[in-house]
Amino acid sequence: MSKKSYLFTSESVSEGHPDKVSDRISDMVVDTYLGAEPIQSRVGCETLTTTNKVVLAGEVRGPEIKKDDLIQKVRDCIKDIGYDQEGFTWKEATKIESHLHSQSTDIAMGVDASGNKDEGAGDQGIMFGYACNETDVLMPAPIHYSHKILRLMAEDRKSGKLKNIEPDNKSQITIEYKDGIPAAVKSVVISTQHSADVNQSQVRELVKPYIEKSIPKNLLTSLDEKEIYVNPTGNFVIGGPDGDAGLTGRKIIVDTYGGAAPHGGGAFSGKDPSKVDRSAAYVSRYLAKNIVASKVADKCLIQLAYAIGVSKPLSIYVDLFDNDEEKNRHVEKLIKDNFDLSPRGIREMLGLNKPIYQKTAAYGHFGRDPGSDGSFSWEKTDKTAIFKK
Repeated sequence: MSKKSYLFTSESVSEGHPDKVSDRISDMVVDTYLGAEPIQSRVGCETLTTTNKVVLAGEVRGPEIKKDDLIQKVRDCIKDIGYDQEGFTWKEATKIESHLHSQSTDIAMGVDASGNKDEGAGDQGIMFGYACNETDVLMPAPIHYSHKILRLMAEDRKSGKLKNIEPDNKSQITIEYKDGIPAAVKSVVISTQHSADVNQSQVRELVKPYIEKSIPKNLLTSLDEKEIYVNPTGNFVIGGPDGDAGLTGRKIIVDTYGGAAPHGGGAFSGKDPSKVDRSAAYVSRYLAKNIVASKVADKCLIQLAYAIGVSKPLSIYVDLFDNDEEKNRHVEKLIKDNFDLSPRGIREMLGLNKPIYQKTAAYGHFGRDPGSDGSFSWEKTDKTAIFKK
C-alpha cells in the first residue's frame, strides 16, 4: 500500500460465529489426532454447522479414534463456546455426524519421507507472512483492535460479567492513517447476538465499554458517537449456526491480517502441520515478525511457494517496503542460509506437532502471546539477531 494518508478497515468475528464454530471443531479433530500420535497423524477435516446439525467430513490418518468419543468432543467444543439455544446446543437436540475417512494413499505416497526422499509438502500453494510496527504485537492496527474487542467480550460473557450477550458477534474498525501511521479511529461497528430480554439501547450500553478497553485513547479522541454502530439492522436474537450455516475456512482474512497483506488462499483450520497452507503461513509470519522486531524494516512481507511432494520451497520473496533492493536480497539470503523451510524443518523449528490448534480458531492466528504449551510459537521474536547482522 503506497498511499500515505487513507482510511483502512478490518473486521473480526467471534468464536460463536458459525464459521468459527466450524473452525474450532475442525481444529479439535486436528488436536485429537496430534495428541494421540504427534508425528504420523494426518488430518484434513471440514465441518458444517447449521440448525441443530454438525457434519464432519474429510481425511485422516493415525490412531483409531472412536466416533462416539469424537462426537462427545464436538459437544464439548459447542458447550465451551457457550451455545445452549433452541436452534443450536451442545445437548442431544443437535445431531452430529462424522464422515471422516482414511487419507488417500496417493497423497500419502507423495508426501511421506522414504529412503533418501525427505518429507514433501502436503500440497502446492503460496503462503504469505506479514508484520508491521503499528502495534506492540507487530500486527496491523485495524485487525488487532477488532479482535481485542470480541475477545474481551467473550471473556466477560463466559465469566458471567457480561450478561444478555450471546456467542455470535462481529466487529469492524476503520482507522485513518496519516503519513502511513494510524492516527484516529473513524468508525466502529459491533454486531452482537443478544437475549430477547434487552432492547437495542441496552445492547449498545453493554458493548460500548469494550471499545475503550480495546483501543488506545489517543486513537479515540476524535471518534464521533454517531460513528459507533451497534446492531445497525436491529434485533439479533437468532444467531450462530441457527441463523447462518457455518463452514471451516471461510474467514481466512479475519484469521490473518485483515486485508492489510496478501493471502495465499489456503485456510488453516482443520489441517495438520504437514500441510504447508498452515505451517508455511506460520513460518512466514515468524520470519516477517523477527525482521520487523530486529528494526531492519518498519514492515515486511514474505511469500513462500511449494509443490506437492517437494520438500524445499520453490521460491522465497521478501518485500521490506523501502525500495532498497540490495537490503531485500540480503534478507532473502539470510533466510535461505539460516532457516530450514522444508515441511519437516518448519514443524521442528516451531514445534508444530502438538495439540495446540483449537485456541488459534478464533481471534486471529497472529498477534497472540506464545503459550507454555507451545502454542503460537511463531509469534516469538527469538531470531532477531540473525537479521541484525
